[in-house]
Order: sequence, then structure tokens, then C-alpha cells
Amino acid sequence: MKKRLLLIASVLCLVLIAAGCSSEKKETLNVLNYDIYIDKNLLTEFEKANNVKVAYDTYSTPEEMYIKAKAGASNYDLIISSEYMIERMINEGMVNKLNFDNIPNSKYIDEAFKNQPYDPSNEYAVPYFWGTLGILYNKNTVDASSDSWAMLWDESHEHRIIMMDSQRDAFASALKLLGHSLNTVDEKELDEAKELLLKQRPLVMTYITDGAPDIMINEEADMALVWSGEAVSAMAENENLDFVIPKEGSNIWIDAMFVPSTAKNQPLAEKFIDFLCSTDATLKNIDEVWYSTVHTEAIKQVDQELLDNPAFNIPQEDIEKMEMFRDPQDFIELYTERWTELMAE
Repeated sequence: MKKRLLLIASVLCLVLIAAGCSSEKKETLNVLNYDIYIDKNLLTEFEKANNVKVAYDTYSTPEEMYIKAKAGASNYDLIISSEYMIERMINEGMVNKLNFDNIPNSKYIDEAFKNQPYDPSNEYAVPYFWGTLGILYNKNTVDASSDSWAMLWDESHEHRIIMMDSQRDAFASALKLLGHSLNTVDEKELDEAKELLLKQRPLVMTYITDGAPDIMINEEADMALVWSGEAVSAMAENENLDFVIPKEGSNIWIDAMFVPSTAKNQPLAEKFIDFLCSTDATLKNIDEVWYSTVHTEAIKQVDQELLDNPAFNIPQEDIEKMEMFRDPQDFIELYTERWTELMAE
């Protein structure tokens, strides 16, 4: 009887092995990233090369990411997000310092994107992509000669204007039009921006995070507040579209990779960061998401057509008029309150 049981067990074991199964549990890397912000084939490539599993989760806005990370329920090992939220999380002790010995490919990150205000000692995060905020518009229906944020308040485009469902980005357009800093911590200035956004609200078709490019490609709207990479991808699909960075100035952002304090596998997270910093992975990511690269080698291999696009290769004269979002600390509660009030109207 015992021999028979052993024989059955041996056969089952051989079947499992033949099916590619194993009692050995693979390491899992838990990643949280913006939606539509990576070449998904890279996840499979990393899994196969390292015999691991990548559990990939997404979010729409940095505020949503913060809530997910704060909850800690998923124990994310790696998060990719915006600099001002990374700064907030660093200030709150929610980010681990990185071991750069595990990230040798970080040498390819352009020095211009290192040691920024959100991570002044370059200890916590590795830049991923960068870009700006501007207006994607249809050249056949919109007069962009004003080169101004005021375009988004043009009443002749009622119900043909798309705004972001993102409090910092939406407020940025109003604050810059008013001549204020997009990092204001002045309640009066914030209220002025809220009133301006309230005035605009009847003109807005929709507040959306990721779908604006598709709507613009289909010419169902005249203009949209978008991030620069969205503009690049939309312009590639419809020659009637163009992008303007308003003369009043805009936001220059850096999205970066970091390890939250909830991480269970920091070495594997750092290995994934290093993988994404390779030239090959970076080029694949550029082809997928169209945002401006921080990579000194990959930029040399980018097609000239993409380099000629001002939404990808952003002109220096525009950069000089830009601000980077900062963590407003406790004042963020007023931003959130005013945004909630605006959306409730």
C-alpha cells in the first residue's frame, strides 16, 4: 500500500513538473504606477529574466496614490509618482532611502534632473520621465494666437473644453492666469483661482484624467488641459492638433521611482528600477508613453520627428518660465477643500 502511495505521489510530482509547476513560490514585486505609463511588455520581460512575479496596480492622480500608499494594505515595493507627492511622503517618513549600489544604471539619469527640491540629496528617488502642462487644441477651430491660459476660458468654445480631474493641475492653470505661483499658500489667491474655475465650469465638457487625447483625436472637443506626453501621442494621431505652453508660465514636473516604507522587498524593487533605467527599457517606454526622457543615452537614439515636437523636446525659453510643484504641507487641506467645493457646484 505504501509503495502504491509513493508511486502515485511520484507520478503527481512528475505531472506538476511537466506542467511547469513547482512548490517553490516566486518572489513578488508589488508596483504602483500611473495608468498607461509603462510598456507592459517590460513587466513580462523582467519577470522572465528574474523568475519573479510583478503585481502591477495603477492610479489616476497623485492624491489617489497617496491614499493607497497611506493605507498600506498592498505593501507596495515600488511606486512611480509626481515629485510634490514624493516630497510630502518623504516629509512624513513614508519613503525609504535607496541603495544606489543596486541601481548602477542610474548613471544615465541626466544631472539636470537630480538633486531637485523634492529630493535635494538624491537619496530617495530616481527620475523616470519629465514634462509639462499645457493646452492641446484643434488648429481648425481654436485661435491660439493669444498664447495664454485664457484660451481655456473662451466662451465661444462652450462645452468643447476638457479640464483635468486633478486638483493641482486644474488650479495651476487658474493660478498662472492670475499671475500667482502654482505653489501658492495664500488663501486669498487660492480663492481667486477657485472663483475663476467656477466661472469656467459652464464651459467645460468634462473633467477627466486619462481620456482627453482620445476625445481630441476624434475632434469631439476643441481644446484640453493635458500633460505634454498626452499631446505628443494625440498629435501623432491627428495632424489637426497642436500644443501650446502658455506665456504666463506652467508646471515642469518630474515623475520618479521610489520605495515606500511599506516595502517588503526593497532589493527587488531596486533591481526593477535599475532595469527601467537601462537604455533599452527606456527606449521601449518612450515609444509607449511619449513623455520627455531623463536618460542621457536614450535621448541620442530618439527619432528626429519626436525631437522636433515641442511637446517632447520642450523649448528652453518655456522651461525658464516654469515652476515645479512643491508640497504645500498643511495648506494642501485648503487645496483639497476648494477642489471639493468646485466639484460639488
